[in-house]
Amino acid sequence: MPEGRKPYAEVSEMLELLAREAHTEEFERLVRSAREAGADEIEIARLTRAKDLSLSIRSLFARRQQREAGLSALVDTARDLTLPYNLDTLLKVITRRARLLLGLDMSWVTFHAFDEGVSYVRAADGHTSAITVGFGVPMGGGVGRQAQQRSAPFWTADYLRDESFLHSEPIDDVVRAEGLHALMAIPLRQEDTELGNLYVAGRGIRHFDPDELSLMSSLADLAAVAIEKTRLLDQVRNEVAGLELNTSRAMSSSAAEHHLRRVHGELIDVVLEGGGLPALAGEAAVLLGGPVLIRDQAGRDLYTSGEFPALDEAEIRVASLDAHTERRPVTSAGGAWIVPAVAGQEMLGTLLLAPGARTEAKADAAYWNQLLVTVAQVTALVLLMQRSAAAAEGQVRDELFNDLLKGNGSAAKLAERARRLGVDLNGPHVVIVARPEGGSLGRAVIWASSYAHQLSGLKSVEGGCIVLMLPGTDAGAAARAVSDELSTALGHPVTVGTAGPVKDLTGISGTYQEARCCLDALTALGGTGGTASPRELGFLGLLLSDSPNTGQFINSTIGPVLEYDAQQRTELARTLEAYFASAGSPTRAAESLHVHPNTVSRRLERISELLGPDWLEPAQALEVQLALQMQRTRRALLSRRHDQAGHAIG
Repeated sequence: MPEGRKPYAEVSEMLELLAREAHTEEFERLVRSAREAGADEIEIARLTRAKDLSLSIRSLFARRQQREAGLSALVDTARDLTLPYNLDTLLKVITRRARLLLGLDMSWVTFHAFDEGVSYVRAADGHTSAITVGFGVPMGGGVGRQAQQRSAPFWTADYLRDESFLHSEPIDDVVRAEGLHALMAIPLRQEDTELGNLYVAGRGIRHFDPDELSLMSSLADLAAVAIEKTRLLDQVRNEVAGLELNTSRAMSSSAAEHHLRRVHGELIDVVLEGGGLPALAGEAAVLLGGPVLIRDQAGRDLYTSGEFPALDEAEIRVASLDAHTERRPVTSAGGAWIVPAVAGQEMLGTLLLAPGARTEAKADAAYWNQLLVTVAQVTALVLLMQRSAAAAEGQVRDELFNDLLKGNGSAAKLAERARRLGVDLNGPHVVIVARPEGGSLGRAVIWASSYAHQLSGLKSVEGGCIVLMLPGTDAGAAARAVSDELSTALGHPVTVGTAGPVKDLTGISGTYQEARCCLDALTALGGTGGTASPRELGFLGLLLSDSPNTGQFINSTIGPVLEYDAQQRTELARTLEAYFASAGSPTRAAESLHVHPNTVSRRLERISELLGPDWLEPAQALEVQLALQMQRTRRALLSRRHDQAGHAIG
């Protein structure tokens, strides 16, 4: 070691290099300088270890910065994909974003034609020659087949040399022609529908890390939602165009024909200009001559234009069922018009027109019905676009929630990500794990996204279960609300475990595990279709909890008895202990208490009034005995602490 140098001076210099993000060569030069200055082998080994750790830390920070940059780019992409493109333009946006996210040479999108066994290229980006729009990619081999079979991204660092998967000669020829090495395929799926694959490729050998796979998987999810939205938008445009054509042929009055065309044009302009439900409802109210009410698929009011009169909800439910079943406008007994807002086969909501709306257009029944259907179709389009935008943002919110559930990252970084997304994590939250016992999980996921958004919460999907984190302090009440609404939406029972509240970000992962344990316990106890929290599971919940609250268990089990004893100076708790100790014999209990058996009987009657008539049922009786033992143990511990404190003072 050079003279005058402190033992850890070089290590301090390592930290300074790390702080100013110095080049790797400067770290190596510091070790060489120490060796040239005559440092011993121990000192050299210590410096080498410090150098390696410093470079590892720098690499870790670089990966995290890269991941945050990727997530930021993904948010920008999500916003970009919500714009009203046509399908070809949208696919060009997707391929360009995919190529730029990973800094690769090429990207392309294919759509499956299962009946032909081929997946056709619909858009490509980068310097390509062999991969052009219309090129047929065989579905029997290559990385695309692996991604489709696994329903997950599949990649290879060097395609032609990789023998771990089945090759296809036409694909191999294209790879050679383009000079490609690294290749990744990501499946495009919308719920249970396989749309195609998204590919990214580079002309150098490259290994993809888990963060890059996650990033591309999220992009593919966003792209699938945007593609489906755009297809439905094109479908609505075609239907509207067809409706205009059919209407123009059927109309006998040129004035009516002009009016219907103007309606179509104005409403489509509202959608394309991003006016949303308020603008659409206002425009529809003017065109239809009366107040308009828009409801979602669950029957909840979304927006009202004007003063909408009170409705007989039972009557409206019957009329709505007829409207959605027959896919046509119907009137309720009270005169309100109910029109289904649908896209394809999916019911998105309902448009209601108040009784007494303008009547001159109703003289031609066919024209009036077409007018109502057109307004409802455009309403469905707006609902679909809003849901797609929410789904895009939801991908990023889901990433945050998954990290909270797994405890990934520091509390400060998680809080900052939450702040950027407008998620308030400062107050108490409860965690809910809901398992549908039938029905489509995709439908349950859509419901959960809407429900979490309405309540300013977060949602995720883990192992076939919906996981929700919602603001609140009553976990049991929140679980029952989720069970009621989700089971109604699915038409199947839902089993729900819950825990909380939790106020600390670092405690969310543990609270989730408690809720999961409650769900498993409920299943093991034959409670499928029910709800349970640690408090509701009684002593079993106490065992499942990461932070058992014995005081709460005692109060919830025998609290009324203890309170009565304290207020009336009675001995009901002592009578309970004697009763259980004597195997449920009032006579023997009276002997141990030195009172008359009638006294014990009266005390037991009072206990039944306080605890309810079922306190002697086996399950509740067990909890009462456990609570009594815990209370006795707590008293003994408190007495001992008091005695010890007295001795210390003395």
